[in-house]
Amino acid sequence: MKKISSCLILLTCCRLFAHAQAAKNDSIPPVPPEIKITTKHSMVMDGKPISYIATAGAMILKNEKEEPIALVGYVAYTKEGTTDATKRPVTFAYNGGPGTSSYWLHMGIIGPKKVVVNDPYTTPPPPYKMEDNNNSILDVSDIVMIDPVGTGISRAVGKAKDKDFWGVDQDIKAVSGFIKTYITQNDRWNSPKYILGESYGTLRSAGVTNYLQENLNIAVNGVILVSSILNYATQVFADGTDVPYITFLPTYAATAWYHNKINNKPTDLVAFLKDARLFAAGEYAGALMKGDDISDAEKEAVINKLSYFSGLSKDYLYKANMRVKEVQFMQELLRDKQQVVGRIDTRYTGISQDLLSEYAQTDPQSDAISPAFTAVFMSYYYGDLKMDKNYAYKPNAYATEGFDWDWKHKKPEAGGMPNTAADLAQSMSHNPNLKVLTLNGYFDLACTFFSTEYDVAHMGLEKKLKPNVIFKYYQAGHMMYINPTEAVTCKKDIADFIKATSNIK
Repeated sequence: MKKISSCLILLTCCRLFAHAQAAKNDSIPPVPPEIKITTKHSMVMDGKPISYIATAGAMILKNEKEEPIALVGYVAYTKEGTTDATKRPVTFAYNGGPGTSSYWLHMGIIGPKKVVVNDPYTTPPPPYKMEDNNNSILDVSDIVMIDPVGTGISRAVGKAKDKDFWGVDQDIKAVSGFIKTYITQNDRWNSPKYILGESYGTLRSAGVTNYLQENLNIAVNGVILVSSILNYATQVFADGTDVPYITFLPTYAATAWYHNKINNKPTDLVAFLKDARLFAAGEYAGALMKGDDISDAEKEAVINKLSYFSGLSKDYLYKANMRVKEVQFMQELLRDKQQVVGRIDTRYTGISQDLLSEYAQTDPQSDAISPAFTAVFMSYYYGDLKMDKNYAYKPNAYATEGFDWDWKHKKPEAGGMPNTAADLAQSMSHNPNLKVLTLNGYFDLACTFFSTEYDVAHMGLEKKLKPNVIFKYYQAGHMMYINPTEAVTCKKDIADFIKATSNIK
């Protein structure tokens, strides 16, 4: 009897365990199906007709165990009539944040449609205008716009959670996995490949390029960095660190020049900024290095020049101890006009509601164009591209509960701040044919051009590889492509780069 009772108890326990496991598995939402909605379109670029297929879709991303972990949304544009994929480049593009969808680049410069904005002023309220984008790169490359997990319609599936993807290395791995999945499903393994990211997306791009190459044996032809930030240590104002004050100064100078805050303003901005760089990296850097040991005479001499280049008063610079953060500069430069300048683009100005505030409370450029970009993209996505309206598109992940980025990186050269300049240097060393194009706006306070120059100069590249990094500059801001004149130049620079590096004969 005891033996039978023991068996019954064991059998009951097994059944209870099985029921518990079944209940646990039932709590895991079913994996959604992949999405692939195609539409046909045509446009005229530079007088030549182009027919193309737009695919609004989402692919399942799997882990090493072949378990589904994410549904990653994308919009792809492929030129019709291409019979040989080896003769047609493909560019994978995204924005930054981290936590931002790709619709800024999508509707600003890369895709075949663009938002019309009133640069550099506030765009009037709706209805907004969308038009064919003659500055798209579709004439030289197919395009895949990627929305990282938590943005667009991308989300974790199966046992995974969105937060599993919210970190420097987690994000790099996921985006790399998507690229591999895409080129496999669409037979693009032997196509010339390009990675294009903006802002935080440039830090991602450096990591993705290296991850693809070192872990997945996928070499890319080129990397395009739009408004670059590879090393956060050069652009984040932290106590006891003076480098950002040095690397931001030339952008302060460009901004002061634009808003006529430079005494005896020179006519040549490029020459003026060369002088600003020399002062920033020379006398100014030397003065900051001395800290409290600087003499009164030297401090006065430096502040005189600092006032000239920054457009800020000597009195203010004395109070700031020669160190002005970007949000302080935004608030101070045009305080006498009750205006603040933009961070994303300092050509833009907005009304300062608090003239006693130390810091700017808003970004006029973002205020001026964000509603237009959002409204036009949503209309285009669900209208022209026919995406199912049951899939809610998130412009960003910032309002998502639990959104908190993990800033740790496997190569912690930046003293706790992420730095993927080392990743890019490794990629270029292991693949000496890899070329990098970096696009920089003179009026960008989010990712300053001198910071980018500093990052590249400190990558430790072998001398023969340094020409592989190509710098281009624009008299605009972070999104240099919303300036109609610079958009034409920007498109040409990207197109020329792809043509020169695609190895297509």
